[in-house]
Amino acid sequence: MASEVVYDSPNHKFCWLGRDETGLEEGVQTNQYLIVDNGRGTLLDPGGFGVFSRVVVNMSEFVDPEKVDHIFLCHQDPDVGGGLASWMDMTPARVHVSSLWIRFLLHYGVTALGRIEGIPDQGGSLTLSSGNRLEFVPAHFLHSPGNFHVFDHASGILFTGDLGAAIYPKGETPLYVEDFEDHVRHMEGFHVRYVATSQAIAYWLSKIRPLPIRMICPQHGSIFREKEARQFLEWIAKARVGFDANIFT
Repeated sequence: MASEVVYDSPNHKFCWLGRDETGLEEGVQTNQYLIVDNGRGTLLDPGGFGVFSRVVVNMSEFVDPEKVDHIFLCHQDPDVGGGLASWMDMTPARVHVSSLWIRFLLHYGVTALGRIEGIPDQGGSLTLSSGNRLEFVPAHFLHSPGNFHVFDHASGILFTGDLGAAIYPKGETPLYVEDFEDHVRHMEGFHVRYVATSQAIAYWLSKIRPLPIRMICPQHGSIFREKEARQFLEWIAKARVGFDANIFT
């Protein structure tokens, strides 16, 4: 599926980089995103090696690889950054990931550890060349113990990694959530199983409530526009997940 610009201004774009159509992501498809700011690129969760070619092609519609300055990984899973070594060979990007996971990147064939910038547990921010700012929001245990989301202040978009994920039958995932109540049935099972406790959700909500969120973009499933983003925040605040849902009794 072709890429799509989900936010566009003269010097700032937030782009969704298409969806796998080869069958390599049978079961759980992933979303990759690109921020283009002042002609320079930042990749969010570029994905595993199996989707590398598709992501490169779609990304190149918006920015050349040599102009990708930053890569963000929300956590350590292979569907998030399994292709990282190839991305580091192709681009000059610096990689931003929880400090907890730097030593794990060696298992992905990454050797240029000098280009890895660890994010401390309390979070941080990245100022782009234009002066626009990306905020690294702590999202620990949602589901990874070292986990961050990204708030793009220029667009008002919050990238939430696995939070907000939805699992649809093959070929049926809509780009945007149109009917939130129907969408819940595609989210519920994932969150009950992958998020260990509602306490992690409450902590995350305390961090993102002050942000002027216009859109939520997860790594799996569909994008929440402003109305649906509000509905999602209301839903997740009440969700019983993991041990709180007594999944093992």
